[in-house]
Amino acid sequence: MAAVSSAQSATGAAWGQMQLQQAQRNAEQAEVKARALASQARAAESEAARAQENARNLRVESTQANSQAAEAQRGVVEMKGWSQLSSQFSGLQSQIKEVLQNTAPASTPAAAPATPVVNAYGQATGTVVNVTA
Repeated sequence: MAAVSSAQSATGAAWGQMQLQQAQRNAEQAEVKARALASQARAAESEAARAQENARNLRVESTQANSQAAEAQRGVVEMKGWSQLSSQFSGLQSQIKEVLQNTAPASTPAAAPATPVVNAYGQATGTVVNVTA
């Protein structure tokens, strides 16, 4: 019976040793997996930080582009205003030209020389005097 008991003890010890080795293998595999997952997490955090930086840069560029677009739109409105004003002036110029053509005499008669008139002070009036100095 001692031999059976001793065989059972040896079997039990071997069984315990196998369970211990299996537990060690499981623990090592869990450590490897944990390290791999931690590495993946670090990589994901790094990528997220890059993505946030990229998003900030895009926001800045978007704000600048919006400012440029607004400035360009103001320029377009200003150019339209100038174009309309120019068109109105052209129309006014055409109207003035037409009025002047319709009111101008067909031929201008030769002007008779103005006869000077002497005023109460003895000065001749009705003559053209150059006053530019």
